[in-house]
Order: sequence, then C-alpha cells, then structure tokens
Amino acid sequence: MKKHIIILLLTGAFLSVKAQTKIQQLSDSKAFVHPGMAQNRQDLELMKKEALLGVQPWKAAFDRLKSSTPTDYITHPVSHLSQGPYGSSDLGGKELMKSSDIAYSAAILWYITGKQEYANEATGIINAWSYTLWDLSGNNAKLLAGLSGHFLLNAAEILKYSNSGWKVKDAAQFKFMMLTVYYPLIKDFFPEANGNWDASMINTMMCLAVFCEDHAMFNRAVTKFYIGNGNGGITKYIYPGGQIQEATRDWGHVQLGLGEFAKAAQTAWTQGIDLYSVADNRLARGFEYASKYLLGGNVPVYGPISERERGTLRDIYENVYNHYHFTDHLNMPYTGKMMERTRAKTSQVLLTNIHTVPHEDGKYSNLPEPGTDAIRAGASEKVEDLPADAVRVKPGEPIQSALDNCKPGGTVLLLKGVHTISAGLLVPSNITLCGEGLGTILFFAPTVSDDIVLKNKVSNMHDVTIRDLLIEGATSAAISSDPNNDRRIRAYESSPSRGGILFAGTSDSLIHNIVIDHITVQNCTKSGIYISGCVNLTIHNCDFSDNGSWTVPGGGQHHNLRLLHVEHVQVNDTRLDSSPWGNGCSIIAGNDIIFSGNETERNKLNGIYCLDVKNLHIINNLAEGNDQNGIYANGENVQINSNISRNNAAKGIASKEKALLQHNILSDNGM
Repeated sequence: MKKHIIILLLTGAFLSVKAQTKIQQLSDSKAFVHPGMAQNRQDLELMKKEALLGVQPWKAAFDRLKSSTPTDYITHPVSHLSQGPYGSSDLGGKELMKSSDIAYSAAILWYITGKQEYANEATGIINAWSYTLWDLSGNNAKLLAGLSGHFLLNAAEILKYSNSGWKVKDAAQFKFMMLTVYYPLIKDFFPEANGNWDASMINTMMCLAVFCEDHAMFNRAVTKFYIGNGNGGITKYIYPGGQIQEATRDWGHVQLGLGEFAKAAQTAWTQGIDLYSVADNRLARGFEYASKYLLGGNVPVYGPISERERGTLRDIYENVYNHYHFTDHLNMPYTGKMMERTRAKTSQVLLTNIHTVPHEDGKYSNLPEPGTDAIRAGASEKVEDLPADAVRVKPGEPIQSALDNCKPGGTVLLLKGVHTISAGLLVPSNITLCGEGLGTILFFAPTVSDDIVLKNKVSNMHDVTIRDLLIEGATSAAISSDPNNDRRIRAYESSPSRGGILFAGTSDSLIHNIVIDHITVQNCTKSGIYISGCVNLTIHNCDFSDNGSWTVPGGGQHHNLRLLHVEHVQVNDTRLDSSPWGNGCSIIAGNDIIFSGNETERNKLNGIYCLDVKNLHIINNLAEGNDQNGIYANGENVQINSNISRNNAAKGIASKEKALLQHNILSDNGM
C-alpha cells in the first residue's frame, strides 16, 4: 500500500494541505440546459442526423428500436403501487418499468422521425401514470422510483422541448406526480441497501431537478455522488482498486449499479458538472475492473468474488466507453470489448449514449496502476515460513491446552480449517500463535454471545506474535451471497457481542512487545482489535474490516482498530475499512506512534481518529469515503505528511492543535 501512495504523491510532491479541490456544485445563477438529461440538444441532433442518414451504428440501433417500440401500447397504471423484494408480490411495479421504458423509446423515435404517433404514445403513457399514481410502497419502492423515474423524466424532457403537442396542464400534472410521489421516496436515498439503489436515485433526482429547475435538488444528488454515506456514493460503491461493493454478490447487480452511476455522470455532464473524473476516474476504474472479470480475466479482490451471472451482460458500456475514450482520451480496452459484445442487440442505449462521432486523434492515456485496494493486506493464500517444530493443532482439537503447554519462545500452529471455539482463548507470554493464512479461521460457536476470540492470560503479557490467520466475528462462517446482509444484521443491539483481539494491561502492569502480522479480523460487533496499556506494538500488513457495530455500550464505541494508552507503536500497510458504526482506527492517549501506508475507507465515523497523542506521525495513508473526517488528530508534535484524503463527508484533515501538515493531497471532501 505504501509504495502505491508514494507513487501517486510524486506528481504533487509540493502541494500543501491547503491545495485541495472542492465538490462541484451547480451555481444558482447558472440556468439549466434544456434538454439536459441523458442528452442535450446537440446530442439529440447528432443522433437524429446519423440515424436518418443510415450511418452505423446508429441505423441498426434505430431499426431495432422501431421494431421493438409499439405505438398502440395501453398501459395499466395503478394508484397504489407495491412491490416486494426481487419483484415479488407485485402490484403495478413491472407495469411501471415496462411502460416507462416504452415512453422513453417512443420519445426518442418521435425526436428522430417527427412522427406524431410516437409523441402520442409517449405522452399517453406519461399522462396515464401522472393522473393515476398516488404512492409507491413495499420493499422495492425506493428502487422502483430510482429505476423508473429517469426513463419517465428523460422522455418528458424530450417531449417538453420538441413541440410534441404535450399539453401544459399535463406537463404540470407530471411534475406534481414526480414531486409528490417520487421525490419523497428518493429524497433521503437508502444507504442501508446495496449501492445500486442509491446510484439509481442519484440519477433520477438529478433528472427531476433539471425538469423542475431546482438547483438545491440537483446539488443534493451531486453531493451524494461524491460523499454518500452507507453504501451510497461513488467511493463507497467502487473501491480504489476497482472492486465493486457487490462483486461478492453477483454480476447482474454489479452492472446495474455501474450503469446507474454512469447515467448520473452523464446527466451531470450535460449540465456542465464533471463526475466522470471524481476520485481519479473512479467510474472508469470500476468499469474496467468489471469488464476484465466478465471477459474471463482475473482481478484483485477482498472476499470471495462471485461467479453468479458472470455470463450475463447488461447494456451499460456505450456511454462510458465513448466518454472516456473520445472525450477524455483515456484507453478503456476491456470496456470497449464489452461494448462490442452488447452492440448487436442495443438500441435505446446506443442512440442516447453516443455524444460525438467516434474518431481517433491525439494521444491516449492509460489508467494508472490500481489503487491500494489491489494490494493484498491481511492473511494471505499461502504462508511460506512456518516453523517445523511448531505445536500443530487441527480443527476440532483443543487450542487452549496447546497454548498453555507450549514451551517459552515456541509456536502454536493452527492448521487450515475452521477452528470453532466455545470461549475466548487466553494467550500467555513469550509465544507465537499462527495459522496457514486465509485457510485458518478462528470462529466462535453460534451460541457464544459475549466474548473476545483472543485475550491476554496475564496483565503483564509480553513478547507475543499473532500472525497469518483469519478471525471471523460473524455468527456463521458461511459466506453470504449478499454483501450487505451481514452489515444489516450487525447494526442492531441484539447482535452477539463479539470481538477479535483484546490485549489489555493496567497502569501498573503494562503489556510489552506485541506483534500482529498478516492477520484478517472481520465482522466483529465489538472492535476488531483493541489494545490498551501496551509498550512496543507493531501491526503490519493486516486487514481489519467491517468491525465495530452498535453493540453495548453503543454506536461509535467500537472500531476496526482501537488503541488506548499505548507507546512506541507502528501500524503500517494495513487495511481499516467499512466499520459500520466506528472509526477505521481510534488512538487515544498514545505516545511515539507511526501510522504509515494504511488504507482507511468507508467507515461510519473517521478514517483515522487520534486524541491526546504525543509524537504522532501520520504518513502516506489513504483516507477515503468516510462519513466524518478522513483524518482527525489532536495532540502534541503531530505530523501529518503525504497522505491522500478524499471524498470524506467532513474534512479531509482536521486538527484542533497546531500540527505540521505537509504534502497532503485533499480533494472533494465535505465540510
């Protein structure tokens, strides 16, 4: 991780903490462009010209759209629409999606052909829903609003600004329906769901803002794109290495989410806001990552990457490829190949997503090497240096007795498999506990409700190394098909209180010389790692993620890594991501600490939080997409150098005391 961040910083080695970019906003004084959603007037005219001249690929897409779009479709709107999860218990939901898609297609055909029958088809569908629909309910209500809204709004935008014959009173009724039915649903988004939900709502909110000429609404959606909380926002959905939040779920949902973010970026672009470049072209990174995997390639991943729907291709690639390649001159080889595969059947998407005649000119750049998330931290697939004389423990065999009987300076090796324990293990002094990497899993029995996996046996424990194993804090070692499911379960006080490691000394009996190396601790409701009263602590190349929930004593009290009253500490090349209710790392009352080369992303609170510390060095870290500050540090002799802190909801770097800030890159943070 450290190596990658240094490479990024070389290009801005003399930037101070004050050199930062702000979230783009649409000025209240700037008039909205109309038409101005997926296409502006110039885009529509290009589409019309090329389709009518018979130029490929427009002609083929135009022909397919004509053959698939009826002019006699009779929609069946309902007043009280309801749909359950995955489309179950449907009352009008499928009809809304189908008819909104037809309305958009008909509006496009009206603009190209000028045939009134297409305008009548589109206005007829929109009017039917506008005068009938009163509310959306059920599990999928917000998602339906997000997925259907931008189709209706794009159709309405074309009709309103093309002399289609759409009556003023009908347009007013449509606006009333969108503001009273759709907007209340999407106003606060739904960050508790997987990220494709908020992506769809961001785009629909932008489109609604354009139609209503509401700057505040538009900027609300833009801000969500930059720094959404929960699973919302571009850096929450696409990680620095390109991994998508739903990559462990299935590729239908991955492509859905990517496609909705792409639509939002294009709507913003039409209004003069560049969201394509946010977080170092993060959208491009996600598309290339997904495209490479869907084409059969290997990609870096945290967690078990899904194979579900790997062969299912959604029609989402046209706009992203054309924008990055022809507008930004950025090579998108995998996305380009995916676009070629989907072009044979595409119609509406192709026609509305080519904004310039394809041309090859100038020099094309490649995306920089993947970000820190592409570099493996934590327990690895294979461990090379296992001691031959270690006490070997198979799954099912007692671990505590092996620890108690191990000779001083010896090693207890947990062999591959799931080691289920019914009580926390007490670690004695002068010992190494190791596993065989990711294949060694320490896991509580389901009946255990309040315990820590590893604790110190004596208060003055010393010379202990924990390495090369995985501690699983969830109630099941089975892998969930929904990456958001476990997070929701851990969000409630009724979840079992479980922690990964708790090594605690006292004011008169400190612990000494602790090394934690290449371990993964995940899904604990308490802190993943909590070390208190320690002198000489090294944490190296670990992955502490998804720890720290709303369990006693409440939200914000548990973190991925929690350090209290520690001295002479080094934390480096470690991943501290996605704490549901806490900080990536919390350090209180520490002295002589070096925190370097780490990744602290997508945490509920701060990426790095330090209070009452002395001689603190925060160097070469990535703090991204946290719901509060990227870095917060308060103490004496604090040096914060050469960090990247971006897309955090509050400040990139916050410090109440005078701190030495040098060469930090801050971008697109909130307050």
